[in-house]
Amino acid sequence: MAFMVMNFEVDDYNEWKQLFDSDPVGRKAVAKGHRIMQAAEDPNVIFLAVEYSSVEDANEFRDRLQQSGVLDRFPPKVGPTVTEVAEETTY
Repeated sequence: MAFMVMNFEVDDYNEWKQLFDSDPVGRKAVAKGHRIMQAAEDPNVIFLAVEYSSVEDANEFRDRLQQSGVLDRFPPKVGPTVTEVAEETTY
């Protein structure tokens, strides 16, 4: 399991979400799911984690995403970074 994580600071969350939901690069065909988190103090600060079956799938999609130019509209402050879970604990 791998994740691609990004952090955005946008002017309008709804505009960003509309583009994300339109899936312009075909995320839904490759990814297993995603989580969108917003900063409690500012809903226009977004943290995104998209889950993939493997690091290879995540890397391939990251490359396709970067080449597509879609990130030019809402450039991430951090990422896209491919990660693996080092530890997961539930309390």
